[in-house]
Amino acid sequence: MSPSRPLPDYLVRRYLGWKATSYAENQAWYRHLALDGQHPRAMVISCCDSRVHVTSIFGADQGEFFIHRNIANLVPPYNPDGEYHGTSAAVEYAVVTLHVAHLIVLGHSGCGGVKGCHDMCSGHAPELEEAGSFVGRWMDILRPGYAALTATDPDERLREFEKRAVVISLSNLMTFPFVREAVEKDILTLHGAWHDIAQGDLEVYDARQDAFVAL
Repeated sequence: MSPSRPLPDYLVRRYLGWKATSYAENQAWYRHLALDGQHPRAMVISCCDSRVHVTSIFGADQGEFFIHRNIANLVPPYNPDGEYHGTSAAVEYAVVTLHVAHLIVLGHSGCGGVKGCHDMCSGHAPELEEAGSFVGRWMDILRPGYAALTATDPDERLREFEKRAVVISLSNLMTFPFVREAVEKDILTLHGAWHDIAQGDLEVYDARQDAFVAL
């Protein structure tokens, strides 16, 4: 027997409210999306963190972004080993099938995954070192960036590591042959950004300066 249970009442009420208002007022648009399929202009890889609201930050409508969320907005290196690769599959679908013009990696302040990786690398999270830790093994993607950290203030050090996660993901994206080909043909551009949740600020990565610049 399936362990699935009915939806919580508050979610049911919210759905019914949406159906009676937003959907009812825009039925033609939703039917257009359903019949015409999706044609997003950009893919956004962001963190699973519930505080990161990608569509709100960029004022995007339905159908505009192809969004993939994972722990700490990481992209692993290209590794066609026949195993399960959710993020790599999403990138392939966005670039090869949907032909997105932009691919944005969006990091954020207070990232729990990045902090976990920092704790693991500094020897303060032995549970993440265990082979059976899905989070720990995923955060191994970011581990090479730990040695490059320069900040000494604890808060600034974590912010630096959060931004390093974006840069590592951008570098890993270029190991995918179909991404590199699309970039070299100027039909795809890669972008990195970091969002300060408390301040509402957005910083964009400038590869020429190897630095994040506030908008």
